[in-house]
This record gives sequence, C-alpha cells and structure tokens, in this order.
Amino acid sequence: MQFETPGNWFAVFAVLGWPLVSIVLYRNFSVVKATVWTVLGALLLLPSGFALKLPMLPALDKNSVSSVCVLIASYVLVRRRLSFGVGLVEILAAFFLLGPVVTSLLNSDTIIRGETILPGVDYYDGISALLSQSVMFIAFLAGRRSLRDTVGTETIVRSLAVAGLLYSLPMLLEVRLSPQLSNWIYGFFPTGFSSEVRYGGFRPVVFMKNGLTAAFFLMTALLAAVAIWRVDGRKGQVPPAGRVAYLGIVLLLCKSVGALIYGLVIGPLVRWASPQAQLRVAVLLVSIALLYPMLRIMDLFPDKLLVETAAEIDTSRAASLKLRFDQEQKLLEHAHDRFTFGWGRYGRNRVYEEAGKDSSITDGAWIQVLGTFGLFGFLSQFGLLALPIFRALSACSSVRSERDRIALAALALIVALNLVEQLPNSSISAWNWMLAGALIGRAESIRGSVGSRAQDRSTIPNRGYGSNPL
Repeated sequence: MQFETPGNWFAVFAVLGWPLVSIVLYRNFSVVKATVWTVLGALLLLPSGFALKLPMLPALDKNSVSSVCVLIASYVLVRRRLSFGVGLVEILAAFFLLGPVVTSLLNSDTIIRGETILPGVDYYDGISALLSQSVMFIAFLAGRRSLRDTVGTETIVRSLAVAGLLYSLPMLLEVRLSPQLSNWIYGFFPTGFSSEVRYGGFRPVVFMKNGLTAAFFLMTALLAAVAIWRVDGRKGQVPPAGRVAYLGIVLLLCKSVGALIYGLVIGPLVRWASPQAQLRVAVLLVSIALLYPMLRIMDLFPDKLLVETAAEIDTSRAASLKLRFDQEQKLLEHAHDRFTFGWGRYGRNRVYEEAGKDSSITDGAWIQVLGTFGLFGFLSQFGLLALPIFRALSACSSVRSERDRIALAALALIVALNLVEQLPNSSISAWNWMLAGALIGRAESIRGSVGSRAQDRSTIPNRGYGSNPL
C-alpha cells in the first residue's frame, strides 16, 4: 500500500474505515438515508487530496470508497428489479467508460519539450483510466437505482440542508481561526494556504478540496433550505426562514463571490418561481455548459465583457479572471491538435514552453477533460451529468404533487449548478455523480408511472354499449 499524497495514519484509518461507517448507517437507517449519508458524509468528513494506492486497483479516496460502499449496498439491499434497456444514458456511459481506452491507444508517441519528456500511453493506461472512470460512475448507478422515488428526492434535499447547518459550525471556526482542521486532524492541508486568504480574513475549507468548494457546497445547502422553507412554511421550532437567513450569513463569510452570486440569483427562483420555470432555467444553465467549448472556440463567449464587469467590482478578481480565460485559450489551441480523443493522461494535455517548463493553469474541469480525452470524452461525461436535467423537465408536468415538483426542481437546479461550476473550477465528486443519477432515476420513475397508469386505463373493460353508446 502506498500513499499517493501527504497525510498521517489517521487519514489512512478514516478512508479504510469508511465501509464500517457505511455498515452502521445501513443497519440503523433506511436504505435511502444510508445511501445519501454514506456519500455525503464522506464528502464532508474524509480528507481531500489524500489517496491510497493498492496494487492493481484504482486509488482509494473519499470518492471511490463511498461509491463502492453505496453500489454494493444498492444491489444487496434494494429489492427491486429494474430494466433500463439500452438508451441514451447507456450509450453515453459506454462512451464515458471506453473512450479513455481509445485515447490511450492513439497516444503512444513520446512528447519532448526541452528537459521535459512525457512518455506515450498504451492499453495498460487505458484500462487504468477505465477503472478510474468506473469508480466515479458507480455513484451515478447507485443514485439511479436507490434514490429514484419521491422519498429519495426529498431525502436528498433535507439531508443537504441539515448537512449545511452542521458543517457551518466548523466553517465558522475556520473563519475565526484560519483553515486548520485538515492539518490538525489529517496532518496536511490540501491546497496552498495563502489562496484561502480573502478580504482581510480567511475562507473556510474544513475537509473540502479548497475554500471555493466549501462555499459552493454551502450554497447548495442554502438552496435546499430554501426549498424546505417553501414546502414547510413555518413548521418546526426553528422557522425555515431563520435557517435560510443563517446559512446566507455563513455563505457571505465564506468570501466566495461566485457561490454568493449563485445563491442570490438562484435562491429567489427556488423560493418563488414555479417548478417548471426553475427547470427551464436549469436546462439553460446546462446548455451553456455543454456549448461552452464551442463558444470559446468560435469566440462567441463574452469573456472580455465579463472581465470588464469584474474590474468595476474588484480589479484583482478581474486580473485573475483574465488569466484564467487566457490559459483556457492556450489549452484549447493545444487540444485542437488532437481534438476528437485528446492527448491522454499524465500531463500530456498541458502546454509546455520550449525549455520544458509547464506553463499551464487548468482550473476548469471542462478543459481538463477536453484536453485529456477530447471532445468525445467531454460530451460523454458532461452529457451524462446534463441529461438528467432535460429528462426532469419533460417529466415534471406528470408529477401530481406540488411538494414533489418543488423538490424535483430544487434538485435539478443543484445538479445544473454543479455542472456549471465545472467551467471555472474542478470539483466533480461522487456526490455530484450520485445526485445526477438520482435525478435521472426520478425522471425515469415518473415516466414509468405515467406509462403504467396509461396502460391500466387501456385495459379497463368497456362496460357500456360499445364504442358508440348512442
């Protein structure tokens, strides 16, 4: 067993012990709750940037260990027979899993840039990439299988709101003391400490990848709390409006402009817009995410306008945004040379100077996927994460309960924002995949229920006087 990253033995015990935590959850709670908290708990409590490499197996980290736990439980404990057939989901999944194999077979050449030598990749690396992709994708399968009904959707929304309230306590501690919990408990800090200093204070990280990821998570918890406020009214000892206000204050203290904008714009939609309107907004968001590479290539994205607008608010943020767009352009030009299936892994997707220095900054997941696995890989991965939104929009009108429609729309917006967040940042996790799987499972369940009702009506015997009673 090897450590792929810094960390202490407590980090090892935490990752290897998570299956035991999962067993306790499944023994004491329903399958739905245990599935949600197995993945959500790992996201919040296990160390980020820490992985164990076992021989012949993908690295074990917070995402892979929780995914394996829920997949096994979903097939052992969920007593339902599901037949998905071969549809767009299955086709995209096949492309997502097998695409890296094709990429590896097409990138056997060695890249030499000055003193930097990047060896070619082969079928062995393709199989390794396939296994890594599979480990992430199984959270999607578990969500699709175990969280496909009304109870699953509402449990996700309520659990996310509760998790946000609980996680706000260590977040507030780090706002006051600086982000130290990962270092104190797991023996390392996942990112550069200086990057979490903002506006004369600190951004909380706790056990997330960085402060941006922590703030984005809290924003989604805020949206979940707003949805609960809408359906519950003034129920409970603590009014839902009070919980929303509290999470809003904590989000402000996270000092993340992007997450704050998401909350300010999408929060009122969740509270007052119709579920159908919310789903249309979600479709618009994921459409932008899917079209973003083409918009950048064709120079149709308003990047200059965004930089100028940001400069009116904060010149340092505007400079950072401009640097990001400039880096994306360089990486796009490099990706264009092997646009269909990409350059492969191990840094081959990055741009190197003639002397061999790596001059790339790859913040966004979209450019990482596009450069590594090409347009083929981008469309399969982002398509899998976006398709549930389109399916949810078509299924929403068939949901009879307003309460169910509100939960469905809130989940769709959260999944859509998770995808949009992959444009400026890279934070795809097992939690993201499971939410997408749960959403498409719910949409399929609704469509299946409608089909069953229609079939039942068509088989009711006609007790009248034929087709024309007159």
